[in-house]
Amino acid sequence: MSDDDLPAIRSSFRSARDGFVELVDALPRTRLDEPALGQWCVRDLVGHASRALSTIEEYCGREGDGPPVEGPAAYFASVGAAPSGSDARRRRDESIAQRGRAAGAVLGDDPAAAIRALAARVGALVDASGDDTPVATAVGQMTLRGYLPTRTFELVVHSLDLAGACGLAVPEVLGPAIIASTVLAGEIASRRRDAATALLALCGRGALPEGYSVV
Repeated sequence: MSDDDLPAIRSSFRSARDGFVELVDALPRTRLDEPALGQWCVRDLVGHASRALSTIEEYCGREGDGPPVEGPAAYFASVGAAPSGSDARRRRDESIAQRGRAAGAVLGDDPAAAIRALAARVGALVDASGDDTPVATAVGQMTLRGYLPTRTFELVVHSLDLAGACGLAVPEVLGPAIIASTVLAGEIASRRRDAATALLALCGRGALPEGYSVV
């Protein structure tokens, strides 16, 4: 990653953060208990997405004991290391689902206000932190420059999930973050053994297998 990429990393994160806040602001409170994604209701989904912000607050500036993780694609490879359908993957997915429900409950009676406050705190923390600030993630030690794109990706994907579930327009401000996250998804796919399958599908020369995911 060159130094020329660093301003784009930060601006993409701001794009994702602001788009997520805009979507939650537009969400009627009466819809919080409606189905959204898998076993999650809308509140759970908002809670899970909010962890893309709260983990920065939790991990930033901390030195961890785990091995170094070299960039966002390597991070997602570590997070998704358990094979699909395995017991380890099911346990991982259930743990993620439970954390999302817990995070949604913490948002209280006014999730939009809670998300605005969280986004403001995290935005100030990111702005005040250097690119090489240590970040002690759940899968190993990273720098802020390596970790931020993973948070952008999570915010973008779940903002799109939220917009789709609730019939909301995708905020224009998400545009740069969507582009950055699409590039990252391609990088993650390129590291997989079935990279050729993904490439051919993107070029209209085949279809992805049912349930295919890069994360």
